Amino acid sequence: MSNLLQTSIEYLKGVGPHRGDLLRKELGIHSYEDLLQHFPHRYIDRTRYYKINELKNQPTEVQLIGKIIHIKMVEQKRGKRLVATFADETGQMELVWFQGHKWIKESLQLNVPIVIFGKCTLFNHVFTMSHPEIELLADHEQSLRSALQPVYPSTETLNNRGISSRVVSKMMMQLFQETQNLFAETLPLYLISELKLISKKDALFNIHFPTSTDTLAKAQFRLKFEELFFIQLQLITKNLIRKHKIKGHAFSQVGEYFNEFFQNYLPFELTNAQKRVIKEIRNDMGNPAQMNRLLQGDVGSGKTIVAFMSMLLALDNGFQSCLMAPTEILANQHFNGLNELAKDLNITIKILTGSTKTSERKIIHEALENGSLHILIGTHALLEDKVIFQNLGLAIIDEQHRFGVEQRSKLWKKNVIPPHVLVMTATPIPRTLAMSLYGDLDISVIDELPPGRKPIQTVHRFDSNRLKVWKFIRDEIAKGRQIYIVYPLIQESEKMDFKDLMDGYESISRDFPLPHYAISILHGKMKPADKDAEMKRFSEGKTNIMVATTVIEVGVNIPNASVMIIESAERFGLSQLHQLRGRVGRGAEQSYCILMTSHKLSSDSKTRMDTMCSTNDGFEIAEVDLKLRGPGDLMGTQQSGVLQLQIADIVRDKDILLLARQEAIKLLKEDAPMEKPEHATLKTVFITLSKKKNIWNYIS
Repeated sequence: MSNLLQTSIEYLKGVGPHRGDLLRKELGIHSYEDLLQHFPHRYIDRTRYYKINELKNQPTEVQLIGKIIHIKMVEQKRGKRLVATFADETGQMELVWFQGHKWIKESLQLNVPIVIFGKCTLFNHVFTMSHPEIELLADHEQSLRSALQPVYPSTETLNNRGISSRVVSKMMMQLFQETQNLFAETLPLYLISELKLISKKDALFNIHFPTSTDTLAKAQFRLKFEELFFIQLQLITKNLIRKHKIKGHAFSQVGEYFNEFFQNYLPFELTNAQKRVIKEIRNDMGNPAQMNRLLQGDVGSGKTIVAFMSMLLALDNGFQSCLMAPTEILANQHFNGLNELAKDLNITIKILTGSTKTSERKIIHEALENGSLHILIGTHALLEDKVIFQNLGLAIIDEQHRFGVEQRSKLWKKNVIPPHVLVMTATPIPRTLAMSLYGDLDISVIDELPPGRKPIQTVHRFDSNRLKVWKFIRDEIAKGRQIYIVYPLIQESEKMDFKDLMDGYESISRDFPLPHYAISILHGKMKPADKDAEMKRFSEGKTNIMVATTVIEVGVNIPNASVMIIESAERFGLSQLHQLRGRVGRGAEQSYCILMTSHKLSSDSKTRMDTMCSTNDGFEIAEVDLKLRGPGDLMGTQQSGVLQLQIADIVRDKDILLLARQEAIKLLKEDAPMEKPEHATLKTVFITLSKKKNIWNYIS
């Protein structure tokens, strides 16, 4: 059967070379198997018949029984239209055709019972259906194959070339006839009976031709579970293989640097979450297998100190560490933060970015190679071939979704034995997404904020409240606090954004004049030296207000800044709003975030504002964001190829994903090489899928 499924699509009866070509270009359907896995995205209930007096002006298809009582041609500005009056016992409506009048007119019969199907619109108090599907009632009663009729994802080109959903459905029927629905089982029988799953062949038939809503639900569950189960098998196997095959350095010593810092120089008491995470990292790095761990923690949860203590472990065992950040601002902040933590220990830390001078680079390169440089912080500059470590033992990557896969692998190759890897992110990733995208990484979460931090108060204000907001700013500045005012930045319209920022800056300068107030400005078009100078003025308290674009989204730490005002907040995504809010609330004072918007808000924008005002929990916010934007958008374009699932949806099918992961872990614990006789089929399918450039080949 698998050979038959590999047959090229044009050989299916009713397809041919021309249609085959269209299916390939438009939908990526090359073979019988591709067509079989082209699942409907919704279904139309053909068991329900409406009466004309029950119709509502809504964009769903409806089905009615009645007769055509009159036909006429109507002249219009361009060409003509054919109009038929359709009636049932409750009223009358119009059927309209703008093309193909001649043959349609010939096929219409007056006063014969028919079934019509299509979308209705209300025009001048009369319901109209354009280009309806029409069937004689007698034929319809005999041909009602499936109560729920599938609607397949399509494109404009296909519809214009006559390949409608109905045509795809006919191709599918032909496919089932040619293959006689003899599809092999892919899951172990014990799993099918334990989870009460229907068979693979029943699932495939009922996903395309459901006999009832119940059989459809069973078919969807079975196919979604299978898709997610194989993905999880692949991810977990990858993790196991790496732990067995990829040797790492065993950091067996917890020595002088770590203990000295922990006992004498720890600037504050660690939270329980930080202690737990450090323990997980210590266990990982103590093994001779490479650590590959994702560290998630909300803005301000204290990831830096965890990273530093992991570096001290590497140092105790005679190894160097590096930390790679996506921007110079962030790299500088890490450098300053780590220098502060290490000031009483005898440790050398350097920073390497695009703006490091050539003379300084030379010194760094030499110190790295002779081992006198212990910790190197930097941006993409760390990936250059000239950067050679004496013995890199730990690589930490901050905000890793901003780095491509090739870039990260360059870092691994800097050592014969790959370094331990710690990936940090302040973008909370919903559990389901983490299991799908990072299922092959071990995950640690810092889920509590350091004590003494007051939750940031967030409010939503309309532009019409601006005077009150300005008064609030004056009061806060009078208390000695500092303010951020952030404007959106959308690449496509940089001119407009720049204008927004400059207009904003000018009007703020008028409302907050010198000498009482001083204002800094920060945007992407400034030279790095000017950015640093402005940042320095603000951090030293020489200016009260920082007007900026989202340049400050990551990596600015000014404890005295207590108010974050986000202009045109409706133009930002949820995770970005949350990241920006995290720039305040760094000190002991009460901090505020004010979301300014116009009165015109879409329902999604309103949901975003309400979510921000109701919670400070990054994970809760990420769940809402995932529902609003979908997984591809959430990870940015670089990683959006990751989640092209055929039938499952990791947002809606969260429970199935959890079940699939659970079952995959259980199976691999009992039989990792899948050698038991009952896993023979599973192993074959698993190997075939692994060869396909599908979801898992993109992952880390």
